[in-house]
Amino acid sequence: MALNASTTLPYDVATVTGVFTDEAFLKHTSEHVGGELKSLTVDGDTSSAFTLTAVRTLPTTRLPDFVRKFVGDSLTVTQIEQWAAPLADGSREAKVAMTVAGVPINVDAVQRLVAEGTGTRVEVTGNVTSSIPFMGKKIADAAEPMIGKALNIQATQAKSWLEKR
Repeated sequence: MALNASTTLPYDVATVTGVFTDEAFLKHTSEHVGGELKSLTVDGDTSSAFTLTAVRTLPTTRLPDFVRKFVGDSLTVTQIEQWAAPLADGSREAKVAMTVAGVPINVDAVQRLVAEGTGTRVEVTGNVTSSIPFMGKKIADAAEPMIGKALNIQATQAKSWLEKR
Protein backbone atom coordinates (compact mmCIF):
# COMPACT_ATOMS: atom_id res chain seq x y z
CA MET A 1 0.00 0.00 0.00
CA ALA A 2 1.40 3.40 -0.95
CA LEU A 3 2.09 5.95 1.74
CA ASN A 4 2.09 9.64 0.87
CA ALA A 5 1.86 12.55 3.32
CA SER A 6 2.97 16.17 3.18
CA THR A 7 2.69 19.23 5.38
CA THR A 8 4.53 22.52 5.82
CA LEU A 9 5.96 23.94 9.03
CA PRO A 10 6.91 27.62 9.48
CA TYR A 11 10.41 26.75 10.74
CA ASP A 12 13.71 26.12 9.00
CA VAL A 13 14.98 22.59 8.33
CA ALA A 14 17.56 22.70 11.13
CA THR A 15 14.86 23.58 13.66
CA VAL A 16 12.53 20.85 12.37
CA THR A 17 15.39 18.33 12.46
CA GLY A 18 16.10 19.39 16.03
CA VAL A 19 12.55 18.81 17.20
CA PHE A 20 12.16 15.53 15.27
CA THR A 21 15.23 14.19 17.11
CA ASP A 22 14.44 15.63 20.55
CA GLU A 23 13.78 12.86 23.08
CA ALA A 24 11.31 14.97 25.07
CA PHE A 25 9.35 15.72 21.88
CA LEU A 26 9.31 12.08 20.77
CA LYS A 27 8.16 11.05 24.24
CA HIS A 28 5.43 13.71 24.06
CA THR A 29 4.16 12.56 20.65
CA SER A 30 4.15 8.91 21.75
CA GLU A 31 2.11 9.78 24.85
CA HIS A 32 -0.17 12.04 22.77
CA VAL A 33 -1.48 8.95 20.96
CA GLY A 34 -1.62 6.79 24.11
CA GLY A 35 1.73 5.10 23.64
CA GLU A 36 5.14 5.20 25.25
CA LEU A 37 8.64 5.92 23.99
CA LYS A 38 10.69 2.93 25.19
CA SER A 39 14.08 3.97 23.84
CA LEU A 40 15.77 6.49 21.58
CA THR A 41 19.27 6.55 20.17
CA VAL A 42 20.79 9.10 17.85
CA ASP A 43 24.07 7.96 16.32
CA GLY A 44 26.02 10.84 14.86
CA ASP A 45 25.77 14.62 14.91
CA THR A 46 22.37 15.82 13.65
CA SER A 47 24.09 18.61 11.71
CA SER A 48 25.47 15.94 9.35
CA ALA A 49 24.51 12.36 8.48
CA PHE A 50 23.08 10.43 11.43
CA THR A 51 20.82 7.52 12.36
CA LEU A 52 17.88 7.75 14.75
CA THR A 53 16.33 4.61 16.26
CA ALA A 54 13.12 4.92 18.27
CA VAL A 55 11.21 2.09 19.90
CA ARG A 56 7.63 2.80 20.97
CA THR A 57 4.63 0.93 22.23
CA LEU A 58 1.41 2.10 20.63
CA PRO A 59 -2.23 1.20 21.32
CA THR A 60 -4.26 -0.61 18.67
CA THR A 61 -7.62 0.87 19.67
CA ARG A 62 -7.97 2.72 16.35
CA LEU A 63 -7.24 -0.31 14.20
CA PRO A 64 -10.06 -2.43 12.75
CA ASP A 65 -11.17 -5.42 14.85
CA PHE A 66 -9.85 -7.96 12.36
CA VAL A 67 -6.37 -6.42 12.67
CA ARG A 68 -6.47 -6.29 16.47
CA LYS A 69 -7.17 -10.04 16.48
CA PHE A 70 -3.71 -10.49 14.96
CA VAL A 71 -1.78 -7.87 16.91
CA GLY A 72 -3.41 -7.56 20.35
CA ASP A 73 -3.94 -4.43 22.44
CA SER A 74 -0.61 -2.76 21.69
CA LEU A 75 2.23 -2.80 19.21
CA THR A 76 5.95 -2.38 19.72
CA VAL A 77 7.20 -0.38 16.77
CA THR A 78 10.87 0.12 15.92
CA GLN A 79 11.57 3.07 13.64
CA ILE A 80 15.01 3.54 12.09
CA GLU A 81 15.73 6.78 10.25
CA GLN A 82 18.97 7.06 8.28
CA TRP A 83 19.43 10.77 7.65
CA ALA A 84 21.70 12.13 4.94
CA ALA A 85 23.73 15.28 5.53
CA PRO A 86 21.91 18.51 4.62
CA LEU A 87 22.14 19.89 1.11
CA ALA A 88 23.43 23.43 0.48
CA ASP A 89 19.94 24.91 1.09
CA GLY A 90 19.51 22.87 4.29
CA SER A 91 17.09 20.32 2.79
CA ARG A 92 17.68 16.72 3.78
CA GLU A 93 16.15 13.28 3.55
CA ALA A 94 16.02 10.08 5.51
CA LYS A 95 15.39 6.49 4.64
CA VAL A 96 12.81 5.31 7.17
CA ALA A 97 12.15 1.69 8.07
CA MET A 98 9.50 0.64 10.57
CA THR A 99 8.92 -2.85 11.89
CA VAL A 100 6.33 -4.15 14.32
CA ALA A 101 7.44 -6.81 16.82
CA GLY A 102 5.68 -10.10 16.25
CA VAL A 103 3.74 -8.85 13.22
CA PRO A 104 4.97 -9.17 9.63
CA ILE A 105 4.31 -5.52 8.75
CA ASN A 106 7.04 -3.34 7.30
CA VAL A 107 7.20 0.28 6.30
CA ASP A 108 9.89 1.45 3.92
CA ALA A 109 9.71 5.16 3.28
CA VAL A 110 11.63 8.33 2.51
CA GLN A 111 11.07 11.43 4.61
CA ARG A 112 12.18 14.72 3.11
CA LEU A 113 12.59 18.04 4.85
CA VAL A 114 12.50 20.53 1.98
CA ALA A 115 13.61 24.11 2.61
CA GLU A 116 10.97 26.59 1.39
CA GLY A 117 11.97 30.12 2.28
CA THR A 118 11.84 30.32 6.07
CA GLY A 119 9.71 27.17 6.32
CA THR A 120 10.04 23.44 5.75
CA ARG A 121 7.87 21.12 3.70
CA VAL A 122 7.79 17.69 5.35
CA GLU A 123 7.13 14.94 2.81
CA VAL A 124 6.86 11.21 3.37
CA THR A 125 6.48 8.65 0.61
CA GLY A 126 6.79 4.91 0.89
CA ASN A 127 5.14 1.54 1.11
CA VAL A 128 3.45 -0.49 3.80
CA THR A 129 3.65 -4.26 3.31
CA SER A 130 2.57 -7.34 5.21
CA SER A 131 3.51 -10.92 4.45
CA ILE A 132 0.58 -12.55 6.27
CA PRO A 133 -0.94 -15.06 3.82
CA PHE A 134 -4.35 -14.00 2.46
CA MET A 135 -4.70 -11.14 4.99
CA GLY A 136 -1.47 -9.22 4.35
CA LYS A 137 -2.91 -6.74 1.86
CA LYS A 138 -5.94 -6.01 4.09
CA ILE A 139 -3.68 -5.45 7.10
CA ALA A 140 -1.30 -3.21 5.12
CA ASP A 141 -4.30 -1.28 3.74
CA ALA A 142 -5.62 -0.79 7.30
CA ALA A 143 -2.20 0.25 8.65
CA GLU A 144 -1.40 2.78 5.92
CA PRO A 145 -3.90 5.51 6.93
CA MET A 146 -2.85 5.14 10.58
CA ILE A 147 0.81 5.64 9.64
CA GLY A 148 -0.11 8.67 7.52
CA LYS A 149 -2.07 10.12 10.45
CA ALA A 150 0.86 9.47 12.79
CA LEU A 151 3.17 11.42 10.51
CA ASN A 152 0.70 14.30 10.35
CA ILE A 153 0.38 14.23 14.14
CA GLN A 154 4.17 14.49 14.38
CA ALA A 155 4.18 17.61 12.20
CA THR A 156 1.20 19.19 13.99
CA GLN A 157 2.72 18.47 17.38
CA ALA A 158 6.09 19.83 16.21
CA LYS A 159 4.45 23.13 15.31
CA SER A 160 2.72 23.33 18.73
CA TRP A 161 5.90 22.23 20.52
CA LEU A 162 7.99 24.92 18.83
CA GLU A 163 5.38 27.64 19.40
CA LYS A 164 5.61 26.98 23.15
CA ARG A 165 9.40 27.26 23.21
